[in-house]
Amino acid sequence: MPLKFIGREHELSILNRYFEHPAASLFVIHGRRRIGKSRLVDEFGQNKTYFHFTGLAPNGSVHAQIQRDEFARKLAAYFGLPGLKADDWADLFTVLAQLCQDKKVLILFDEISWMSSGDPSFLSKLRNAWDREFKTNANLMLVLCGSVSSWIEKNILSSTGFLGRVSYVLTLDELPLQTCMEFWGEHIASYEKIKYLSVTGGVPLYLEALNPKLSAEENIRQLCFTPGGLLVREFDNIFSDLFSKRSAIYQKIVSALAKGAMSIEKISSEIKVESSGWLSEHLTDLEKSGFLSRDYTWDLAKEKESRMSRYRLSDNYIRFYLKYIEKNKGKISRNDFEFKSLAALPGWATCMGFQFENLILKNRNSIKKLLGVRPDEIVIDNPYFQTPTNRRRGCQIDYMIQTKFNNLYVCEIKFYKTPIDFNIIEEVQHKIKSLVKPRNFSCRPVLIHVNGVSDAVIDSDFFSNIIGIDDLLLKKI
Repeated sequence: MPLKFIGREHELSILNRYFEHPAASLFVIHGRRRIGKSRLVDEFGQNKTYFHFTGLAPNGSVHAQIQRDEFARKLAAYFGLPGLKADDWADLFTVLAQLCQDKKVLILFDEISWMSSGDPSFLSKLRNAWDREFKTNANLMLVLCGSVSSWIEKNILSSTGFLGRVSYVLTLDELPLQTCMEFWGEHIASYEKIKYLSVTGGVPLYLEALNPKLSAEENIRQLCFTPGGLLVREFDNIFSDLFSKRSAIYQKIVSALAKGAMSIEKISSEIKVESSGWLSEHLTDLEKSGFLSRDYTWDLAKEKESRMSRYRLSDNYIRFYLKYIEKNKGKISRNDFEFKSLAALPGWATCMGFQFENLILKNRNSIKKLLGVRPDEIVIDNPYFQTPTNRRRGCQIDYMIQTKFNNLYVCEIKFYKTPIDFNIIEEVQHKIKSLVKPRNFSCRPVLIHVNGVSDAVIDSDFFSNIIGIDDLLLKKI
């Protein structure tokens, strides 16, 4: 019995809007591996005439003919067509289009980059089939889906061959924090939930692996530190599936970024390669695949992004794997690794700061709502950094919002096991004093935390807003 489908109401409503529209729709869905792309379409396809075709994962023995054979096998099974030939994609598309011609139908081509592998004519034949056959059915929705987002960007979204043909592009991200709460019971403390999310992020497959009857620590022990655990195997599966023979260089990049955000020049130095178009292309692949974020700083006075940016490892599982699972895989495979607690892992407090910051940045829309800042008021919002010069100090702000009314919301994101003490005020004051800003700008310091703040911090009235994790997890925003 499949697990209960949780969340994605907004995405389902978009799919439904296009499905009910009286014209054929070509829909593209992409996002991180394990983010639930196929599951979303499967859920939407319930109680509809729905056909799901999936490409086979590439390896040395899977070539173009095998991909066509698999498509033909599934097509034959759906429609009872014994002995269906699979010599040409154009013929297969024609058969499918004709069999669906008089139906209100949903079709999914899943892992399309795999499906097309080995046949350079695949995309042109798909485009022709869409124009001449699929599109003639006003009740048809064709969804193209894949985890290799860079391939989809290059070959479909940025391709002149598909220009003007794609009806909608849906980028699937991690589940928001409030939706993640539905995987637990009502009486589990927010701190415990955040510990689990610090390892998994809002990735649906990892949340479905959660046993809510066990503690966060025990769930993490079973998934990450026991032989055969899902999250022990997952990293190698992701990188071999997505990047195949090139996976080693991608792994070097994410390993460097596990230490913290870096400029492209710093990444180049860390992995000992030249800062070139080649490196930029690999960083873009990782960004589009959902593992990295590129954070641009900006000019406060001119209200425009700077050319300076830093890459941040925005995937919580990848960082946790690189810092704690990878180096212990030998012991884990022999069942010799003793997991005492998260707090006992070396450098856990620092790592947890990065993980919690990722969770907050992925849920920044909730922060804006809690601050009462409307989207139309915002000029730019992002992590902010100011490089030091002879005339100014350097400055790093976890998250900052600039509004049209010359307000700067300077957000400090802290994960402490104990309530935050008065020292936080001096720390944030120093950042604000270092920040070079126009004279008519106001700064509103904001503290985002997990385990409470001391009475001294509250009584100081320094922060314009103090946002606790319960505000993000439990309040209806």
